Amino acid sequence: MTTELTTARTHIRLLSHGEADLLLRYYLQNREHLAPWEPERSDDFFTLAHAQSVVAENTRLYKAGLAFRFAILNPEQTEIIGLCNITNLVMGIFKAANLGYSVAERYQGKGYMSEALRALLDFVFDEVGLNRVMANYMPHNVSSARLLERLGFEREGYAKAYLKIAGQWQDHVLTAKLNPNRDKV
Repeated sequence: MTTELTTARTHIRLLSHGEADLLLRYYLQNREHLAPWEPERSDDFFTLAHAQSVVAENTRLYKAGLAFRFAILNPEQTEIIGLCNITNLVMGIFKAANLGYSVAERYQGKGYMSEALRALLDFVFDEVGLNRVMANYMPHNVSSARLLERLGFEREGYAKAYLKIAGQWQDHVLTAKLNPNRDKV
């Protein structure tokens, strides 16, 4: 059984094997737009075979309870608006995970990511039972800083040379949001 979340303007869910072409189209259409915010990608990344392997791996991680790597789809479910990921999921006494996301250039600045992430956070706090979700952004990524602030993430630190993004080690601002109902978790 696969989790599906819906908002007023989106469907948020795992992609099926037969939908790898949607993922490939998202990667190809947003290659330049996403390049400054992601690891360097070889040409092999932008192939249907790679998109199929990503979809298969996302399904495996979901079934193992290790990650939620969802596509944010338009209401007709014919186009990917963005991607949202809960990774490094640890339960036990930690009950925490990392949040990652990207949005298609044509949907940027229209509130889709905020809408989708609110639904995703409600799911991981209320249904999964996480206590903490952590999200990090590069200091010059003003859009991500504003988005995370609107969602209630608080700054917790600063990490130098944290991730290799666009071919260079990039500093990151470290933020987290705590489950507002953590006493029940």
